[in-house]
Amino acid sequence: MRLTTLYSALFTISGAVLLTITYWLMRRSKWVIIVYDDSGPEIREHLERLRAAQLRALLMQFGIAFAVMVVISIALGWLVAGRVLRPLRTMTATIQQISARNVHERLAATGPRDEMKDLADTVDGLLGRLETALNAHKRFVANAAHELRTPLTLERALLEEILTDREATLESYRATSERLLAISKDEGRLLEALLTLASSERGLDRQEPFDLSDLARQALDSAHLEADGRGVRIDTRIAPAPSAGDPALAGRLVANLVDNAVHHNVTGGHVEIATGFGAGRAFVSVANTGPAIPPQQVGRLFEPFQRLGERTARSDGHHGLGLSIVRAIATAHGADIRAHARPGGGLSVEIYFPATAVPGYPHMPDTPQPRGLHTSATSSPGHRPNHPER
Repeated sequence: MRLTTLYSALFTISGAVLLTITYWLMRRSKWVIIVYDDSGPEIREHLERLRAAQLRALLMQFGIAFAVMVVISIALGWLVAGRVLRPLRTMTATIQQISARNVHERLAATGPRDEMKDLADTVDGLLGRLETALNAHKRFVANAAHELRTPLTLERALLEEILTDREATLESYRATSERLLAISKDEGRLLEALLTLASSERGLDRQEPFDLSDLARQALDSAHLEADGRGVRIDTRIAPAPSAGDPALAGRLVANLVDNAVHHNVTGGHVEIATGFGAGRAFVSVANTGPAIPPQQVGRLFEPFQRLGERTARSDGHHGLGLSIVRAIATAHGADIRAHARPGGGLSVEIYFPATAVPGYPHMPDTPQPRGLHTSATSSPGHRPNHPER
């Protein structure tokens, strides 16, 4: 209706202007009247009255034609508006039929490249991103349910076993309680990791300055006990690396990198940790020895609940969420991740935070990266680094 009104109004205005100009020109035109000498003034007056009568008749005819064309313009406007809106109605009907069950369907508009085709392609792109996010969400929920179901099933089995054992002693009750407590702690760590992952993917709620070097020292303090127990040597090259964002999430990112490097290592192995500042970007690098990792599998390690080998959450207490949390936090901070498998085994991860004006660090000198962190075979878990090679 709005398009029909618009079309009709435009035609009505333009038609009225055209007829007005035509009538005005007709009135201003000079008639050539040939009067013989013996005709007298009566003939001249009669001709003038005839001219005036013809102009009035012409005006009436213009009015009738104008009224007819207004009606025709309304009908044509309605048809044209329907033709213009038909692709939109088709897209709307198709989109309304798309739900979580058939999100794979697309509009797939054909025809020349115009505004309607661009709109349909944009909607198809949006549906593609929604499908990807929905599939990732489904996988995450299924994996989380599986990870939680295993300890819950074990807890139930232990409780049923101790309750049905009529010869249970105080020692057996204590042993079962200790196992249940350990399982409960593991569940708590899993839930905490899930909450951290969810909060990281939601984005940042605050922007505060922090220094990656301080966060690295805190992570090292927590990791030294396990490193000493596994005989893992830790080499550090800590330099100021100021940035801004959420200090708590950034601290978890560094802690997860260090924990992953120590835990997924070999006895007598080593870990290299470095922080610094270069080209206006703060970076943290963590490299470790360990089992050989196929280069094509590096990106998969940054997906939730992905682990290489046969390790499970029941055997090592890790749930495959450490590096996925690292990726989510880095994405929330706009940081770039570069990860690659080391030739002799193990993983090297470098994270570059965006340039930020941090109070207290007006002129930061570039910090050279430690040697041995780069190889020719690289794999990026979903992020393209835009920093210069150093």
